Amino acid sequence: MDLATLIGLLGALVIVVMAMVTGGDVMIFLNIPSILIVVGGTIFAVMAKYSLGQFLGAMKVMNKSFKSKLSSPEEIIVEVVELADLARKGGLLSLEGKEVSNDFLQKGIQLLVDGHDPEVVKSILSKDMREGLSRHATGKAIFVNMGDTAPAMGMIGTLIGLVQMLSAMDDPKAIGPAMAVALLTTLYGAMIANMWALPVADKVAMRSEEEARIQSMIIDALLAIQAGQNPRVIQGLLKTYLPASKRASEEEA
Repeated sequence: MDLATLIGLLGALVIVVMAMVTGGDVMIFLNIPSILIVVGGTIFAVMAKYSLGQFLGAMKVMNKSFKSKLSSPEEIIVEVVELADLARKGGLLSLEGKEVSNDFLQKGIQLLVDGHDPEVVKSILSKDMREGLSRHATGKAIFVNMGDTAPAMGMIGTLIGLVQMLSAMDDPKAIGPAMAVALLTTLYGAMIANMWALPVADKVAMRSEEEARIQSMIIDALLAIQAGQNPRVIQGLLKTYLPASKRASEEEA
């Protein structure tokens, strides 16, 4: 679980709710017509821009913003050096059945064991990486669209509430509910955009970049193992993916 995402989203919500509670009755901020306009309108308006599969897939992509299960580059380097040592002593077939922590690395090892040419290995893994990036980009775009659409639906709700209010000027009892719809839809739209959709979109993009960096490192490592390079040379190659501060700590270790 990515605590930064969880704490950030819940923290923002708690701060807003506390402001509502300290100002009086929190139930005055609950308005069903406003929720229907903003939430329902945002979902269906964004869904119309994509296929149903892409829209539902974005909900799966959202999990990346809450889960932090990517292997660290340091862990990958340690595993790859061990694999390189093993392959140098017993050949590529000695890697068969070897358990690793990363699914992408596991797939690459199987390609090596199956005896595919380096060009084929690189092509298959690179295509896999590009497809993942494409899915993540679509997911991010959907959440960005939600972030743009929610305030717009809030504005539509505001206009609906103002029309209802103006049409009921001769009935004071009807002015209050209409004004509530007008104001709360704008509030809901701003909250959905800035406290959920846009933060999730940015975190998905960050996770996608991290995953692509690790996968690129794995491709380089597998091709180096297949070429029979010295494990220490491979280790030095992969360290270029680390920040300078971490390279120094790795060398000291």
